Amino acid sequence: MATYVVLAQFTDQGIRNIKNSPQRADQAAELARSFGCEMKQIYWTLGEYDIVTIVEAPDEQSFMSFGFALGSAGNVRTQTLRAFTKNEFSASLAKLP
Repeated sequence: MATYVVLAQFTDQGIRNIKNSPQRADQAAELARSFGCEMKQIYWTLGEYDIVTIVEAPDEQSFMSFGFALGSAGNVRTQTLRAFTKNEFSASLAKLP
């Protein structure tokens, strides 16, 4: 499974309905599962991003479909970082000449 760090900012709609954010997080986790992904952790944060989520997905297409479905709800805009474990990173380094 690939790991992704998702950085999210509330849209105007999302911030207007901020009191529903915990319930929307549960709905997003269920949505992720419907695409074969798993939201491992979610954090509400201070600063430039309002939410940071760790998501695991079986492949990029599954993650991308989940991201489109999440974004189409209109509550958040996201940026995604592909994350690598130490072992994954080390395997990449081993391929260097």
